[in-house]
Amino acid sequence: MGINSENGMADNGDAVLDKNLYSRQIYALGESAMMHLRKASVLISGIGSVGVEVAKNLILGGIRQVTIHDTRDARWLDLSAQYYLKESDIGRNRAEASFEHLAELNDSVTCHLSMDPLNENFVKQFDLTVLTDAPLSMQLIVNDWTRKHNRHFIATDARGLFGIVFVDVGAEFKVNDLNGERCKELLIEHVDAETGDVTTLDNVMHGLEDGDYVTFSEVKGMTELNGIEPLKITIKKPNVFNIGKVVAKFSPYVEGGRFTQVKVPSIISHKSLKESLIEPDILMWDFAKFENPSQLHALWQALHSFEAKHKRSPMPRSNEDVGLLKVELPPGAELDENLLRIFSYQACGNLAPIASIVGGIAAQEAMKAVMHHMTPLKQFLYIDCIEALPGDWSPFDNNNLTANDCEMKNCRYDGQVAVFGRAYQEALLKQKYFIVGAGAIGCELLKNLAMMGVACGPDGKLKITDMDQIEISNLNRQFLFRRNDVGNKKSEVAVKAVKDFNLNIKIDALSERVGAETESIFTDDFFNDLNGVLNALDNVDARRYMDRRCIYYRLPLLDSGTMGTKGNTQVVYPHLTESYGSSVDPPEKDIPICTLKNFPNEIQHTIQWARDLFEGLFTTPAETANQFISDERGFLQRVDQMNTAQRLHMLSKVEEALIRERPHSPEDCIKWARMNFQEYFHNMIAQLLHMFPPDQVTEQGIKFWSGSKRCPHVLDFNPDEPEHFNFVWAASILRAHQYGITPIIDKKKFLAVLNEIHPPPFMPKSDVKIAVTEAEAKQEEKATADGKCDDVDEKLQSVMMNLAKLNKKTTKSLIPIDFEKDDDTNHHMEFITAASNLRADNYQITPADVMKTKQIAGRIIPALATTTAAVAGLVCIELYKMIGDGHQPPNVPLKVFK
Repeated sequence: MGINSENGMADNGDAVLDKNLYSRQIYALGESAMMHLRKASVLISGIGSVGVEVAKNLILGGIRQVTIHDTRDARWLDLSAQYYLKESDIGRNRAEASFEHLAELNDSVTCHLSMDPLNENFVKQFDLTVLTDAPLSMQLIVNDWTRKHNRHFIATDARGLFGIVFVDVGAEFKVNDLNGERCKELLIEHVDAETGDVTTLDNVMHGLEDGDYVTFSEVKGMTELNGIEPLKITIKKPNVFNIGKVVAKFSPYVEGGRFTQVKVPSIISHKSLKESLIEPDILMWDFAKFENPSQLHALWQALHSFEAKHKRSPMPRSNEDVGLLKVELPPGAELDENLLRIFSYQACGNLAPIASIVGGIAAQEAMKAVMHHMTPLKQFLYIDCIEALPGDWSPFDNNNLTANDCEMKNCRYDGQVAVFGRAYQEALLKQKYFIVGAGAIGCELLKNLAMMGVACGPDGKLKITDMDQIEISNLNRQFLFRRNDVGNKKSEVAVKAVKDFNLNIKIDALSERVGAETESIFTDDFFNDLNGVLNALDNVDARRYMDRRCIYYRLPLLDSGTMGTKGNTQVVYPHLTESYGSSVDPPEKDIPICTLKNFPNEIQHTIQWARDLFEGLFTTPAETANQFISDERGFLQRVDQMNTAQRLHMLSKVEEALIRERPHSPEDCIKWARMNFQEYFHNMIAQLLHMFPPDQVTEQGIKFWSGSKRCPHVLDFNPDEPEHFNFVWAASILRAHQYGITPIIDKKKFLAVLNEIHPPPFMPKSDVKIAVTEAEAKQEEKATADGKCDDVDEKLQSVMMNLAKLNKKTTKSLIPIDFEKDDDTNHHMEFITAASNLRADNYQITPADVMKTKQIAGRIIPALATTTAAVAGLVCIELYKMIGDGHQPPNVPLKVFK
């Protein structure tokens, strides 16, 4: 029996890549890898707690076709972690009950439903098969089928605080990029023809490893290196690598050049499941439990044998079943009796956080397999989080639990009670937590908390705040939102959605920012009523603020974050751990002022310059002019506190915006835009070359235009050049919006106006100073701050006279334009991309497309649903430990959180 949900296909049958929807994922994986995803078909069999998590993550990730398969009916045990099942679904096929919920996650993915037994002809249709909650005998059969037809295979499962992932991508699997990291690219200072050593400019660390490959460009003298096939390197020093004897017969190196790392495909070999059971390759999960993986390898096999023989799982707290499980251990297995007992006790356990971790990892492995991108897991991963079990420091000491304490009573929390006991479950129901952020991590946390039963009792309460509205780019990882939610408040939609997972959850939605300005809302009473705080934030300032609040109110804080495939969690526990603010990350390296203004050598430099130009043209002048219009006296009082040079700069900008360059028609806006092109991409470059000609030599006899300084050239405007036209087009529209003028958007009329504009020829200026070094740039800034500028008083008097004549009552306010990266209709990214690429053209820097420009200009953090799911699961494991303590100050040993 099968049901289909057809989505996301072009008329010719090719997969469509929606760059707005998948933008954060593209930044994490690359467009090529994403296109592999959009062509792949995956079978997910077993839609229990782990299966639904894998399916959710892969559908959000944009796999072209996903088939949901199951032959099992829902049980009460499923409800503690399978969020798309309700009590009314007990006895219904799990895949059938979940299908509609999964299919609506992503309308660009084709979903199918199957409830028939698996067979070879069915399995061979798919690029990858993921088996969850399946007997070992079935795993061995399906793995044989996938190997026979050169398909990929993943088996995964979770029981209590234990999880397993097995990956088999075949005997020969090509990986295009082993680590998924961005390729390194740096300027070089010297190439030694005798040794083959390459030294980076200014001794910058190259960040390469032995066996990496590089290619070269822009090398002078030793031009044979330019465009050479990728060369394998060995590392000599942090700033030196060796490319061998290939350069021995090349022309002598003169100067310049840059190297670019190149990713070369590698071949990975995996063994079958049958072979791996005998000779396993196991990835270490926790180095503090070095002996556990090999023991868990035996325990999982014993569990499958037990279930095959007894047609059930070992029961919670049954010592008899511990003995029966021990009988099923593989011959020669050496085991810690305590680990055996814990594993047996938890075999019926079903925990949402563990399913979230295991499902996130398994889904990421599935993506690697179909993308041929990043190194696949080799081959077993055994997850255990038994340190979350309350010890003798807890009122819920797990060692004292009885079979009666963990008895399953056909309740939605049976899977959790089987692990922690009923008293612990009652404590979860009473919890009161504040969640800050309803984005990707916030959505995953809400899902886990609802399944765990946190704040689902009459005395419990969750509160969540997020000031943001839902955007299209959120939908491929913030899984509580749908397209029809775009524009609505995240917190309100998230609260409504999570109530579908557990109707008993007590939760309030807020939409205020956390900060000093909202302490009248988040008061003493608000914080004193909490058991703790969960951060789901995307900026450091808000994290530091919440850290200070939690320290003040002595509240536990769980912080987390993700960046592409990387993630982190941090526990801040009063009287026990360090706070978030106790350690500080190294500051990001800023682009030197002189590099940004006059000597860019990377596309990042031109993009930042363009971003600053946007603010300088369309945001700051309008805000400053509006302050003058609305409160002239207050504005002038603030300006009077500045030195003379700063006053002149500030008031000149107001005069320019309101009088001297104020447009009165759309034609004025076009002229202004065209004159800005002339100024920034012709005149300023011509002035730079006037002061520092291409053949300029320093006092030391070194060419001025060498090393990191690239000699620029002027651009002559040509409306037939796309970036030339785009700059003037976008700038004129933004200028018109800034002044409330209707722009000319008919391109024929636009060009007619544009062609009548003829800027005056460039005339060199004699009073211009250009900072060549960072020290000079800072000295120049200091001189301005100290008011040391020529002819200031006379200019200031003229400006003040002009502003005094302005009629403030009739002068219309301006509209400041705040940069918004994700709206393709507002011309913001069109302007910044054009400005950046024009400046790149000035300096012979390789241009960037809109996607790359958007990431750098918008400081977008790459994001994946898989990472978010795993990190949120890890956070909730730490929450288990906190709730298991129940003391203030804490009794829980620090080692539990390590």
